[in-house]
Amino acid sequence: MRNGIALRIEEKYGDLRKSEKIAADYILEHLNRLAELPLDRLAEYSGVSQPTVLRMVKAIGYGGYREFRYALVAEEARRNTEEQGTVEPMYGYSLTGGEKLSEIPGKIVRTTSKIMEDNLKSISLKTYEKIIETLNCARLIDIYSVENSNVTARDLLTKLLYLGLNCRHFDDYYHQRISASNLTGRDAAIGISYSGCSRDTVDVMKAAKKSGAVTIVLTNFKDSLISRYADLLLCTSQEQLFYGDAIFSRTTQLLLVDMIYMGLLASDYNRYAGRLDKSSRVIRDKAYE
Repeated sequence: MRNGIALRIEEKYGDLRKSEKIAADYILEHLNRLAELPLDRLAEYSGVSQPTVLRMVKAIGYGGYREFRYALVAEEARRNTEEQGTVEPMYGYSLTGGEKLSEIPGKIVRTTSKIMEDNLKSISLKTYEKIIETLNCARLIDIYSVENSNVTARDLLTKLLYLGLNCRHFDDYYHQRISASNLTGRDAAIGISYSGCSRDTVDVMKAAKKSGAVTIVLTNFKDSLISRYADLLLCTSQEQLFYGDAIFSRTTQLLLVDMIYMGLLASDYNRYAGRLDKSSRVIRDKAYE
């Protein structure tokens, strides 16, 4: 698992400037050797200016470089007291044919944990906040997806319906195009595509944008084709996993759905908590006591 400083950096990484990301990347790669490194040396080693390092340090929540170094020392001390011998998680889990069945559950859990932690580096908190604001204000929310992404889309639909939001999900291309062409500037369209290249989802998001709707895209690659039609882009790890088919894609996408759901709930807790309670009462008779 990540330590506190690494998590801070990854949480803010999506909103950092390009030069600040260079400093952040160097820090993430050399956390164990930075506690005694002065500011000028860190700037030199990372290839950026001292003011850039300072801006990055303040962007992740520290008052200055001295406070940042104190945090590094504290992390190092904590790490030294922890039990040794933990296994570093894999990234990009692959099969060689020689695995024992007993090894697979642990490897899957460690890989998933690593992916979810790395997702933080790809998420812009400013964009995330705008997505929550957009969904709160939208007259109608349409969700578009195909194949594997339908699992994520249905989960998002369920959560939004529980919150009482006016939303629909279409996985039929003709229905998608018809609905997208009738959206307005008061509506939001959410396209979910791990690869960002699924033809139907890309085309329908293009149509939704043309109609004036606010377009929100959940994908894994920020430079993918679908991102061209995104007013608000929410990316996951940007790593390609497992033969291009990405067996972990649903995990990363569902993580974004949970972030959206919890963000909406926190943005107006009293209103949404009441709606959740009402929705739960409606279907209570569908569960055995």
